[in-house]
Amino acid sequence: MKKFCENCPRHCKCNRTRNMGFCGEQQTMRIAKIIKHFKWEEPCLCTDGGTLAIFFSGCNLKCDYCQNIDISRGGVGELYSPEKLAELIKKEQETHSSIDLITPTHFLDQLEKTFSLFDKKVPVIWNTSGYESVENIEKISKFVDIFLTDLKYSNNDLALKFSKCSDYLTVSLPAIKKMCELKKDVFEGEKLKQGVVIRHLVLPNFTKNSIEVLDLVKEHFPNRMISVMSQFTPNGHGLLNRKLNPIEYKAVLLHLEKLGLKNGFIQDFESADCDFVPKFI
Repeated sequence: MKKFCENCPRHCKCNRTRNMGFCGEQQTMRIAKIIKHFKWEEPCLCTDGGTLAIFFSGCNLKCDYCQNIDISRGGVGELYSPEKLAELIKKEQETHSSIDLITPTHFLDQLEKTFSLFDKKVPVIWNTSGYESVENIEKISKFVDIFLTDLKYSNNDLALKFSKCSDYLTVSLPAIKKMCELKKDVFEGEKLKQGVVIRHLVLPNFTKNSIEVLDLVKEHFPNRMISVMSQFTPNGHGLLNRKLNPIEYKAVLLHLEKLGLKNGFIQDFESADCDFVPKFI
């Protein structure tokens, strides 16, 4: 096991056997919550018995509007060894349509070991902010079937403002290209068995960012699935202190239609409600 962490593009070089990285976690996996038969991901990921949603504590971004802020700053939940997590997934996978690893990037090494310990029988989802390195995407793809990735920003300035990340777009765009190169979309009926879904959350006051993100998707990933989300919910901590207005979301959807991006998902506007945010503590 590497002494200094390189699990994410920050390369903070922290010795996480002794200290916390930028992610707010040490080496051992910490899971904040496990929700069985979870139905709140895109429909193609939650068929049959729903997904087994595994929420990891900590994050390699620091989005001030994070809806899971109770866990994304780290230190919440139960510690898991690869052996313990492998046993749990092995037991539960039979009754779920997929395994949903939510914000897992900073535990890449341990998850790589976890999935070497048993034979998976359902698709594994890497549910990520998109802030990943190309090298690690190649490594992850050996045990992951579906990349469920954000594309949050159309420029690095906005990423720095809201997520304390000065190179988000510079890093994320090549990473998502690699995801698309490695995972062609494969369906079994309505169920996605392998592929990529690109998510984008529309932020209040920043429809221009969303329109430019859609332009990037049209340019680089015109045939991949995109999920345009309206679920922004103020968390009481960030600069963005109101919900999205219907006219803002409509403007983004009109641009989506203009670009001819028809492969994917949009949300009911009622999804912007704190009742849809899991309770972690």
